[in-house]
Amino acid sequence: MTHATAPSGPLKISFGGKSAEWTPATLAALPHTTITVYNEHAKANQTFSGVRLTDLLTQLGVPSKPRGKDFRLYIVAEGSDGYQMVYSIGEITPDVHDGAVLVADTVDGKSLGNNGLFQLVATGEKRPARWVRNLVGIRVLTAQ
Repeated sequence: MTHATAPSGPLKISFGGKSAEWTPATLAALPHTTITVYNEHAKANQTFSGVRLTDLLTQLGVPSKPRGKDFRLYIVAEGSDGYQMVYSIGEITPDVHDGAVLVADTVDGKSLGNNGLFQLVATGEKRPARWVRNLVGIRVLTAQ
């Protein structure tokens, strides 16, 4: 399965002084979660498979069960086109929020096609305004 025509590259995630990079092969090797969501743009239910965002973030030291000052953490997800979206740590942590935020690598059992190698998708949202296609970067920052 090649993604030579996909407009995005590896996914780079940073937190503090740490960073890591995921390719389709390294992400595919991790445990996957599957969600079905209504995509307002496609006017259809779609089934995405990918890795929970928190599973990637905890590898860099982001707490899986945030407490106190941890709730000042937020992420900025960026697509290869410069589109950026923000999520608070509470919105992406299963310990706090019952929604799922995935770094998806397939939709309906196929590659993401024009949406790149990875796409950030979330359950519990009325429309996909905060989904990020062609996902290439995630920065974990602290609100002042």
